[in-house]
Amino acid sequence: MKKQEIDHILTRMLDSHKNVSDLNLTVGKPLQVETDGNLVTVDMRPKFKELAPFQTEIFALNLVSQDRRLTKKLLSEGSCDLSYSLPGKARFRVNVFSQSGYYSIVLRKLESKIPTIDELHLPEAMHGIAKEKNGIVFVTGATGSGKTTSLAAVLDEINEDRSVHVVTLEDPVEYQHPHKKSTFNQRELGIDFDTYANGLRAALRQAPKVILVGEMRDRETVEIGLSAAETGHLVLTTLHTIDAGSTINRVVGMFNTEEEHQIRIRLADTIRWVVCQRLLPQVGGGRVATFEILHTNLRVKDAVMNGESEGKTFYEMMQAGRAFGMTTFDEHIIRLYEQGLITQETALAFASRKGIVGRGIDSLKSARGEATTDIEKLEVDRAYKSTRAQ
Repeated sequence: MKKQEIDHILTRMLDSHKNVSDLNLTVGKPLQVETDGNLVTVDMRPKFKELAPFQTEIFALNLVSQDRRLTKKLLSEGSCDLSYSLPGKARFRVNVFSQSGYYSIVLRKLESKIPTIDELHLPEAMHGIAKEKNGIVFVTGATGSGKTTSLAAVLDEINEDRSVHVVTLEDPVEYQHPHKKSTFNQRELGIDFDTYANGLRAALRQAPKVILVGEMRDRETVEIGLSAAETGHLVLTTLHTIDAGSTINRVVGMFNTEEEHQIRIRLADTIRWVVCQRLLPQVGGGRVATFEILHTNLRVKDAVMNGESEGKTFYEMMQAGRAFGMTTFDEHIIRLYEQGLITQETALAFASRKGIVGRGIDSLKSARGEATTDIEKLEVDRAYKSTRAQ
């Protein structure tokens, strides 16, 4: 299979549906793309009813393109990450992995235009993150929830407003930032540095003011990231956690019990924001982002240092900190429902605390004069007493 054939197949897959975000090649399935969160089949001529093992293997080897490092990683670890470009069409973040002895491939489409915070309808707090001068900011969520896009928007605002040196460590480079007011050096894992820890350690000698770390994968990277934040750098990074509380616990859990107290003190001093996000099905098709945002203050610092306790949970602090840009998933979900962007079923399905979301929706319905229950014709059973007497 030649590069021209691969490019033709990828182009046909991209053009097959609207809003394509991922291309999926799996043995035993036809060519598939993900659109608005759903996997759909791609019609091609000749038809691929089921991909054979040799087809996905040839496709994978052509994408790896005789790169020794990637080939070694694929054979020893079972998966590898790389980037791939369709000239004039699109760029992809590619993951090749083995399953049951066969190779599967997922290509995530990367946007070429960097969206702004306002274009993405991100919370106002994201403008505050772009104004931070030091400390560490975590943007968390599941794979494909838009963490990289949100961080790209924050970096773009820094690029517009501040004349600083920005170093990014990514796997792979997704958004390519032009030089505006800021100077950008974007480094790719495997090409420009071997591990996040080594790349971050080197970045401290490159005189940056802002450092983007694609992912805090291990204890060593976290430790160097905290050191960078302590020495006056702004560190932006991601984690795969579901909410603000689990983010703090995940970082602390990377260290031994003897080190827990010290790491909690360092986290309390350096953490500035924790932004968690999820993508929800939107009314009329597509997806809409919902957010949970924790901003540091004295109460939050105390909870980071000493752990959560009754009446001092991160959830309660976010509820009380709305004026400071904080919000819980549940509050944001209720606002999305109020705007007509999601259904009641979606709101309850993705809620952290269904009771809070349910009461919030009932309040909105009452204010609109809508029914909050489907129970009808309630009346007093006047025959009950006489029946008992008999």
